[in-house]
Amino acid sequence: MTRHMRTAIATIALLAGGVAGCARNPVTGQRQFVLMSEGQEIQMGQEAAAQVERSLGLVPDSALQRYVRGIGLRLAAKSERPKLPWRFGVIDDPTPNAFALPGGPVYITRGLLALLDSEAELASVLGHEIGHITARHAVTQMSRSQLTQLGLGVGMVLVPELQPFGDALGTGMQLLFLKYGRDDERQSDQLGFRYALAENYDVSEMDDVFAALARASESEDEGSIPTWLSTHPAPQERIVEIGKLVAAAQLPASPRLGRTELLNHIDGLVYGEDPRQGFFRDGLFLHPDLRFQLRFPRDWRTQNLPDAVVAVSPNQDAVVQLSFDEGDAATAANRFFSQQGVQAGRTGRETINGNPAVVGYFQAQTQQGVVAGIATFLTFNGRTYRLLSYTPSRLLNTYDATFRGVINSFATLTDPTALNVKPKRIDLVRLESAMSLATFNQRYPSTIPLTEVALINQVTDTGARLPAGTLVKRVN
Repeated sequence: MTRHMRTAIATIALLAGGVAGCARNPVTGQRQFVLMSEGQEIQMGQEAAAQVERSLGLVPDSALQRYVRGIGLRLAAKSERPKLPWRFGVIDDPTPNAFALPGGPVYITRGLLALLDSEAELASVLGHEIGHITARHAVTQMSRSQLTQLGLGVGMVLVPELQPFGDALGTGMQLLFLKYGRDDERQSDQLGFRYALAENYDVSEMDDVFAALARASESEDEGSIPTWLSTHPAPQERIVEIGKLVAAAQLPASPRLGRTELLNHIDGLVYGEDPRQGFFRDGLFLHPDLRFQLRFPRDWRTQNLPDAVVAVSPNQDAVVQLSFDEGDAATAANRFFSQQGVQAGRTGRETINGNPAVVGYFQAQTQQGVVAGIATFLTFNGRTYRLLSYTPSRLLNTYDATFRGVINSFATLTDPTALNVKPKRIDLVRLESAMSLATFNQRYPSTIPLTEVALINQVTDTGARLPAGTLVKRVN
């Protein structure tokens, strides 16, 4: 039994027994209904953070991570819960988002960093997320939820490798989809405002974040995690409320903006999807760094996560999941088929496009019923890959040929255009003379449209002149 499962079972037992508790809210001082202690809250957050970092990955830029962590820790030190084990990180995901986990972890994506224009804006985002933690919003909401809505192992399969796609990725990932009430969001805005102001930041920048996110949401694509605005109230309402806070606050004489500091730290940051980490082309998954390809049915929903590539059938009744495994193919296969709850079927050694593999049919008991499928363990370039294809047992005959087609498509990537693909990156240019953004885009072309260049620079009028010396983002 894993530690995660023990935590889940303990929480379920607590709820099932009807044990409730009351504690004082650290922000308001009022008594609130909660079902976990601060220690349990911290433990849940730490476990969830580990899963989020494993599933989504952190941006491999130690200087950027230190920069964001330093700002977050200074803000958290001014909060009502300064002694929590705070941790801050930048997630390697292009979706504009920031989120908090119970007990201290706070994350912002590189997709949101690309939209920001100053350190003051970054502080307002981090402060808002800190507010969710100090006010225990997640803990309170989870305590009020019914057992089946908690996502604490209730729908978890008995076989850890058979993680269903989407909401059942685990507690850490499910917490990303947790939606707070409008009162919670307003309170977090107010707390974030207060924390940023205490650190002398220009809090009038806070409404610019909402405006930029509103513009970005108009043309966003579906990502692996929800966008910030998808879990927050309407931005116009929040802009008005921030304006009221600014008008009523005693602002510092020389507020900290930190535009140059932020922009210098995101100069060179990957923009959008990073094709070096794998990308799809008409159902074909290509991974330049690992030099392999795998073909999925074109009408299946696909997703590339840092630790797995997943495809789900249109009817959401079949899953194919590719990930790494430990040991050689035979060792990995023995470990999988010997698990409790797994019944092995016909199994044997095969060669798939020159790569040694162990392929076997299996059945497994899950809390959703019996699933059946094919488990493939393949050695390629010194790594062992696990390819699990499964569906409800009654549908295995329906999907067997499709599963086999995916398995047999695993091959060495030889396409030079795919092997040499490069990610887009943010590039800073300091204007030598005054010019409009439209002129700038002509003189320093980007690989993205002018409307998108305007978005990441928070410019609403591309014909308006920008002063000489202004740092402007482009993407190349």
